[in-house]
Amino acid sequence: MIHRGIATIALALGLCFLLLSHFDAQFFLIHFYESLIYLAIVLMLSYFEDRWAYMMGIVAPAAWLVLTLTWSGVTGLAHNLSPVFNPTNAFLPTGSLTIVAIVLSIWLIGTCAYRWRREFTGLHKGWSTLLVSMVVVAAYYAVLLVWILRWPPIAA
Repeated sequence: MIHRGIATIALALGLCFLLLSHFDAQFFLIHFYESLIYLAIVLMLSYFEDRWAYMMGIVAPAAWLVLTLTWSGVTGLAHNLSPVFNPTNAFLPTGSLTIVAIVLSIWLIGTCAYRWRREFTGLHKGWSTLLVSMVVVAAYYAVLLVWILRWPPIAA
């Protein structure tokens, strides 16, 4: 049976990235691409591939969090949080949506890990599912990184 809570969190994350693509129009395709993996998680849940959906729900947001913290660091997180305290700032929507995406990512990781442990702990398929999911997510984010690094520089 589909776990509606995980599907809702994954859809909310996908929606956050789609909204980010609206507010950060120069990176529309990148944010749209980021939202696709969460749609894939919802599709896996709807086709009763819970084992893969739960593991992707753990690995994909964790990889996004690591990339986000590596790319912008803790100071970037503080930079995204600062417009919340200064609502006249033009970056309020993007900073707020990034914070919401971080919170939803942590929530999705926790919920999927709990469901994984509850349903699939004794089946001895954890390592193979983890490794395949990590390869899929690594390829997914490698495409994203190559895309970003080949992005034309902004003329100042």
